[in-house]
Amino acid sequence: MSDNKLTNIQVYRKKWNINIGVIIFGVIFIYLVITVLTYVTAKHISVYEVREGSILKDTSYTGIIIREEEVVSAQGSGYVNFFVTEGSKVGKKTNVYSLSDEKIDFSSTETSVDENGNSIETELTSEEKNSIETKAQNFIESFSDLKYEDVYTLKDSVNNIITANSAQGRQAQLNSMIQSGQTGLNVYPAEEDGIILYSVDGYESLTAETVTKEDLSRTDYEKIEMYNNTQIDSGNPVYKLVTSEDWTIVIELDDEMNEELKESTSVKVRFAYDGQTTWAGLSIKDIDGTHLAFLTFDHSMVRYAGERFLDIELILEDESGLKIPTSSVIQKDFYIVPEDYLTQGGNSKSTGVLIQEESDTTRFEAVTVYYRDQDTGMIYLNPSDFDRETILVKPDSSETYTLKERERLPGVYNVNKGYAVFCQVNILCESDEYYIVEEGSDYGLSNYDHIALDGNIVHENDIVF
Repeated sequence: MSDNKLTNIQVYRKKWNINIGVIIFGVIFIYLVITVLTYVTAKHISVYEVREGSILKDTSYTGIIIREEEVVSAQGSGYVNFFVTEGSKVGKKTNVYSLSDEKIDFSSTETSVDENGNSIETELTSEEKNSIETKAQNFIESFSDLKYEDVYTLKDSVNNIITANSAQGRQAQLNSMIQSGQTGLNVYPAEEDGIILYSVDGYESLTAETVTKEDLSRTDYEKIEMYNNTQIDSGNPVYKLVTSEDWTIVIELDDEMNEELKESTSVKVRFAYDGQTTWAGLSIKDIDGTHLAFLTFDHSMVRYAGERFLDIELILEDESGLKIPTSSVIQKDFYIVPEDYLTQGGNSKSTGVLIQEESDTTRFEAVTVYYRDQDTGMIYLNPSDFDRETILVKPDSSETYTLKERERLPGVYNVNKGYAVFCQVNILCESDEYYIVEEGSDYGLSNYDHIALDGNIVHENDIVF
């Protein structure tokens, strides 16, 4: 019985059940693999966001100042004291300095008195504080261990500013001494109008006709300053007057800059001293094989009256607009077509042209205008939209125009919509890495647009990942 049972056993194949979950997972997996492979092998386009900006093209120089200056010598010997603050304008016969046999005690003028009769220190004005800060900044920028004496020059300059703070009190005390008939005190007025300075440096007689390349070096420059209550001998310089608002800065140009500026009669200048910017008249002379540029001004002389050398920048370009990388800009060919050939047709308001068919009929073709030249009346159309030597028909006319002539336009690829669209740009100026392009043109860019960073690896209608 057991043998019969064993021989009657039948083997059934296992029934195969379709698992929908496995199929869905497989499809998703394959899709992900394809997507990853597509991304890895695809051409990646880096995107740049357009922003407003500016490009400043400038070059820095150190120049020497030429002015109309007159050095005045002391008419006697003694201790000198000044009535007028340095840099002030004085009129003829204005009392400028006094000479006394002994030092004058001005300690009573260094403090003020409050309402309770207590002495208080006189505070510096904002202008005096700014002057001290400027002198300190200039000292820091130009300091050298080889010219340690500049420390004392700075000390004396700051001391002069602080001392000038009590000039009104000193003047009142001197006037009081004069009115009381103080013996041994002599007062001397200005002999003409001008800006008064209490220093000399030996360059007072320098003119545009006598200046040389060697004068532009301040390596051995030395300025002698005069101070209150110091002893002076008769005939020594006591002050000087700048007698004209006209002044000149002379700088040396290299061959390249000389070539760039030789046709110019003016140039924009920024002063490192205080950041001020102005325009200067420009003339260039070749003196002993050196290109010397003469920058002439007829204002602001008093601002720099105490300086002989100035650090300046010549601003050759200063443009604002939309700032884009140079790598994003390409040149693209376009057909140029008279604007009169544009029309609207079909069942829409689309702009397009009429194309002549072989059967002397016309066909409307919608087009994209990439640029419109207002001066020539020509529009720019994409060559890829037409067959070679396509004939266009002028609306309401029998005139025709064959597409042959091309011109190149500079532009970038705008990717705002996720695909590349050529966008014309009008370049205003450039640096090594960026262009400034016009903002607000009909066919140009706008602030915050997104463009392809490298225009050379992109084509029209490329999808941007």
